[in-house]
Amino acid sequence: MMLDRSSNNYYGGIEAGGTKFVCALGDARGQILQQITIPTSSPQETLSSVFGFFRSQPQKVSAIGVGAFGPIDLNTESMSYGRILPTPKPGWTNTDIVGEISSALQTPVSLDTDVNCALLAEAETGAGRGFANLAYVTIGTGIGAGIMTNRQVLYGASHPEIGHMYAPSLPFDQDFEGVCPYHGKNCLEGLVSGPAIYKRWQLTSSELPEGHEAWQIIAHYISIVCMNVQLCVAPDKIILGGGVMRQQKLFPLVRDSFRANLNGYGRSGVNLNALEEFIVPPGLNGDAGVIGALQIARSEQNNAKILV
Repeated sequence: MMLDRSSNNYYGGIEAGGTKFVCALGDARGQILQQITIPTSSPQETLSSVFGFFRSQPQKVSAIGVGAFGPIDLNTESMSYGRILPTPKPGWTNTDIVGEISSALQTPVSLDTDVNCALLAEAETGAGRGFANLAYVTIGTGIGAGIMTNRQVLYGASHPEIGHMYAPSLPFDQDFEGVCPYHGKNCLEGLVSGPAIYKRWQLTSSELPEGHEAWQIIAHYISIVCMNVQLCVAPDKIILGGGVMRQQKLFPLVRDSFRANLNGYGRSGVNLNALEEFIVPPGLNGDAGVIGALQIARSEQNNAKILV
């Protein structure tokens, strides 16, 4: 799908995360002109701040793209399209994020997951540029992933929920019960999301000291995500983003654990001697989500599946 790069239109992008909303005003070339970060509180308070940001801009936006935390209903034929589905985030279940934004700002709204928006941005201008098959995994307040095969984002009956992938606990890590209200410690989000790290050690990932036992445990569970994604969809690269992965010391630990878990399996399609080129950080730092939201706002059709 061709994106409009020639008009003087302006667009809005919203990365609607579980911890913060990032709102941006962008031009037809995708350049960010204004940007603000809003803490995620109640739906009413958070969305009111979002509306205030766009209403304060001198330029009226032609469309808004939203990359939202999930689960969300992406089926445009569904009665609940555009709503947050049952979520651990207090107060947000059944929030009509598309309807409320569209009604308040009187503009078309395109919707996708926050990780799919980050994936689109990284594929176009970030760490995935030039590659047809990508996985973007975010590890933060929750865990999610966007998958691109042959330059097209992967959708099924719903968006993938890789954060709730089954993960057996390490033999010496049986006592931690996890934080997922649905699966406890039996899913990755329950074991290694930001809230899981804090509950386990009473420290955030940025506060954990060098040499703490936590790093090897965190790296092991993240490597399980990478291994399962690789064996299922065979991406050219796996991009690891989110707040937890801002700790750069994790990348070599994750690669080492990935190599050990793969255990020499030769048909994985991965060069085990060049994992620093396969498991990589984002190229757009913390802006991938909102840049991707601007991309879908600039698309020609609401909720379009964009080809990069």
